[in-house]
Amino acid sequence: MPHIAVARLWFEGNSFSPVPTPLAAFQGREWVEGPEALERYRGTATELGAVDAFLAARPGWDATVLRCAAAQPGGPMTDDAFETWLADVEAGLSSGIFDGVYLSLHGAALTESDPEADLTIIRRVRALIGPGVKLVASFDFHGNMSPQIVGLLDGASVYRTYPHIDMDRAAMRALLLLERALNGGAIHGAIAKLPVVLHSFHMRDAEGPMSEVWAEALAAEHAPILDASLFGGFAWGDTPHAGPSAMVWAEDHAAARALARRLVASIDARRDRFAVILPTPEAALQTALAGPPGLVALLDPADNPLSGGVADTPGLLRVLVEAQLDVECVYCFLHDPEGVIAAQQAGIGGAFARDLAGRTTADFGPPVPFSGVVEALTAGRFLNTGPMEHGAPVDLGPTALLRSGKLRVVLTSRKEAAVDPAFFELHGIELGAVRLLANKAKNHFRAAFASRCSAIVECDVPGPAALDLRALPFRHVPEGWR
Repeated sequence: MPHIAVARLWFEGNSFSPVPTPLAAFQGREWVEGPEALERYRGTATELGAVDAFLAARPGWDATVLRCAAAQPGGPMTDDAFETWLADVEAGLSSGIFDGVYLSLHGAALTESDPEADLTIIRRVRALIGPGVKLVASFDFHGNMSPQIVGLLDGASVYRTYPHIDMDRAAMRALLLLERALNGGAIHGAIAKLPVVLHSFHMRDAEGPMSEVWAEALAAEHAPILDASLFGGFAWGDTPHAGPSAMVWAEDHAAARALARRLVASIDARRDRFAVILPTPEAALQTALAGPPGLVALLDPADNPLSGGVADTPGLLRVLVEAQLDVECVYCFLHDPEGVIAAQQAGIGGAFARDLAGRTTADFGPPVPFSGVVEALTAGRFLNTGPMEHGAPVDLGPTALLRSGKLRVVLTSRKEAAVDPAFFELHGIELGAVRLLANKAKNHFRAAFASRCSAIVECDVPGPAALDLRALPFRHVPEGWR
């Protein structure tokens, strides 16, 4: 009867965000262990949902779920938060005897002092459990992967969709590799890297250059190849191993190494197609308003919370306020706990006059004067109904919906990306009556909204996930890679 341990740290660090990510950010989103962790995610399209399904199909298996934690991408994880999580996991591993360990990781985690936190986790877990215990992991497609990782693991897999709607399937593939390893099956891994940092705008799985390389990887996934995975990398993670890579697991090492190198060469051959140029917010607004009938999305990717944005930059909001729109527009969203309190004090229908955005830092522009009324207040809780993390609970903390003329603005107490239809239903927003949906988002927004929007327009606005990588103060990424 195999006995496995499960632990999770899902976090993507943006080295250029002015706000570090503290322990409270994890405790407010996901900080669970034991049976509660599997109960919470049972039936959801998440890694822990996959663990629950895997175990349900194997009644002879036993699992101990150690600390599982997740936070929205953001500034570097504080060192104390990281050590608190790791101490919990190490204590749990030390207190039991395990045949195998499954880690649900991101691949682009970093802390205030450690630019390669995922590698640190894997090293410390391997040192604790020894070479005889099988160790596997699953990763986000945006991982910045050190080639050293495959020498420490016995198998791994990666999200194969972007937007990420297959988190559960990636976890299941990793767990199946763990099962194979425990049954004595041969597994050898290799990682090949491309020495360049690329933007992820054109890395979607449904179209574009990365979709072609994904197809090549899947076509090669037959004996002796067990798993062929790609990483696009995370451009705003300042780490020594930033950028795209390929990870392959096979029945023999030579086959894994050869395919990994071939897949990286395929990415390199398409390098120019990953380049992106975006219009100013003013030009993008005019393009969006001239778009086809129906709902048009205007996206601000530089402050996308799922790229580590602060959800507080003022650039796009200022353009919308100054435009005095004559069509219904919803702006999502601002992470502004104090603004929510002010809206609660005003009450529904009450007057609201307060500067918005640019309150965390003035680095991306000054705040925007706003005067309107409070249209709605909510407790901020819902279940995802879209394909990404389907069924998982979301807690925004108390929220407020403001209105000024045709413009409505959502304020939240916690930073959670507005990429699920339930976010808007929570606030009573009928998107069928909205012409312009302005959102701090990028590709993940498309999972639930590509079919709902007649057009999606992105713009270049200052923010923590800025388009111009050359202007950012990298310290660890080699200069020639940018």
